[in-house]
Amino acid sequence: MAKTVPAQAVPPRPQPVKVGANTQYRPPAYVNQGLRNPNMNLPSQFSGTTVSHSRGLSNNPYVAMTFDDGPHPQNTPRLLDMLRARNIKATFYVIGGNVDRYPHIVRRIVAEGHEIGNHTYTHRKLTSLGDSEVKKEMRRTEDAIVRAAGVRPRTMRPPYGALLTRQRSAVFADFGYPTIMWSVDPNDWKRPGPSVVASRILKGAHNGAIILAHDLHAPTVDAMPKTFDGLLSRGFQFISVSQLLAQKGQA
Repeated sequence: MAKTVPAQAVPPRPQPVKVGANTQYRPPAYVNQGLRNPNMNLPSQFSGTTVSHSRGLSNNPYVAMTFDDGPHPQNTPRLLDMLRARNIKATFYVIGGNVDRYPHIVRRIVAEGHEIGNHTYTHRKLTSLGDSEVKKEMRRTEDAIVRAAGVRPRTMRPPYGALLTRQRSAVFADFGYPTIMWSVDPNDWKRPGPSVVASRILKGAHNGAIILAHDLHAPTVDAMPKTFDGLLSRGFQFISVSQLLAQKGQA
């Protein structure tokens, strides 16, 4: 009589595991699309008696990208990576207190060919200060930049864009700094979102534009890949503020 072999137990089929959305994943902060700014061997020595500028008068498709309020320990290095990937040189208007906190970042900014400008030491509204206090803000920041990176700033930008005509003339006389304003302002400090910031800059860009942005804000840095690549694809070339002021026809 044949021996009955008991049937082997069939293991239960595993039930599908429900996995929630991966809210921690973030795509790369930027993807270099292969667009690169050309090497710009342009003069940066400017002269003249104009104490304030909001744009350049170049007929060439040059723009100056400027970043205020840094350096920031996370945002600025990330921004520098984006700039380096595209061979773009920018101008950083740094706060002296941040320079003293993060001198290594200032050294990197200079080493990678960017320009440094004076944005005061404490970011106070200069129109509320006396002449001696304004001069102190300028001097402390210049000294901090020289200590950190061995270079002297050549231009300044007042916090909030607030500086009286008389004060601009005094700063120019005391330090040789022209006051640098801007012609394109995406209002990124209001944090409208990276897409809005990029769209506003792309819409406002023009030959000789001085573009205002803040590397203090992470969403602004998030907006820069689209901004840079959009401007490059339209034929704009990035130069420093000093190079822009040195262009022929600059008032």
